[in-house]
Amino acid sequence: MKRLTDPSAPHAPTPAAGRAPVTLRDIASVVGVSPSAVSMALADHPRIGRATKDAVRTAARELGYVANSAGRALRAGRATAIAVVVPNTAQHVFGHPYFSHLLVGVTTSANAHECGVLISTNPDQNHEVAAYDRILRSQAASGAIIASAASNDPNVSRMVDTGLPVVLIGRYPHLPQSVSVGVDEYAGAASVTRHLVADHGLRRIGHISGPLEHQTALDRYEGFRAALAECAEPCAHTLAIGDFSEEAGRAGAAELLDGMPDLQAIFAANDEMAYGALLELRSRGLRVPQDVALVGYDDFGVSRLTSPALTTVRVPAEQLGLHAADRLFDLVEGLAGETTHTELPTELVIRESCGEHPPAAAAAAAAAAAGD
Repeated sequence: MKRLTDPSAPHAPTPAAGRAPVTLRDIASVVGVSPSAVSMALADHPRIGRATKDAVRTAARELGYVANSAGRALRAGRATAIAVVVPNTAQHVFGHPYFSHLLVGVTTSANAHECGVLISTNPDQNHEVAAYDRILRSQAASGAIIASAASNDPNVSRMVDTGLPVVLIGRYPHLPQSVSVGVDEYAGAASVTRHLVADHGLRRIGHISGPLEHQTALDRYEGFRAALAECAEPCAHTLAIGDFSEEAGRAGAAELLDGMPDLQAIFAANDEMAYGALLELRSRGLRVPQDVALVGYDDFGVSRLTSPALTTVRVPAEQLGLHAADRLFDLVEGLAGETTHTELPTELVIRESCGEHPPAAAAAAAAAAAGD
């Protein structure tokens, strides 16, 4: 633990007006503990020793830290809501079943805590900071879940540093001290790619990714590339970048087919884009899976309704929302724990869009069908 100033010495001046507010991370840096330990110390949690609590409180006083009033309100039973922040960089989420599944999980946890859910977003990229500031200014929420933000969005780290309890949906490698909940996107993408390569013998595969400034899309792309690199035989691949919409899937498939006319398979980074790709393939007189195999990602409904039904990767979005909200309530109540990132597994679901199931995949296909 770092040594603080002598208690008898004059206190450091309170930060001047206009200066960035002191955060839990600032206090943690002075004391030599984690931000979560600072939060627990300020909440007088019994897991934190008396010496650490005294050191944290002294540092907070000297630095001019102002505790978040909304967090105190929830602990006192006065606050009535948590927030889900969806910045404009992820506006595609509102038209996607993922968001409704995520909200079911969040509201399940919120209902158990007798707490409401606020949603904050903004209609255009020029003012996306308002989605964050609205929550900070109003103090109506005791904590926030940030969903589908770009990995390079500076407002994410700004929110984490304010002292408001925050849980991020997804993986944020550049914010290792933040609390986040995600799924193993890399492993999910690798599993469906291996199925195309190892089980179906396909070697010329195109990928339609989501926007690569989002870590989710980047991890799916990297999982795809890693699975191809494992193959003992050379595999050719090509990339089209989309935005998770049906229209992007159709445009991406056209780009892939024009760039690689002998393409054998398309892996779309979500089922909406896979459906768009299916429409483009049909418009060119190409059959799925006889001419081009097609796989998606998410398994939120459209994958079962297409003909043929889509092979995909099932994402537990409802559980993701539930875990994120549970972690947020832990933070608000001072029960931060030691784990900063929680990762949920995905599941490969084999259907007809990738071709006849080889013997090695028959058992997996039967299990997937039983789970539908």
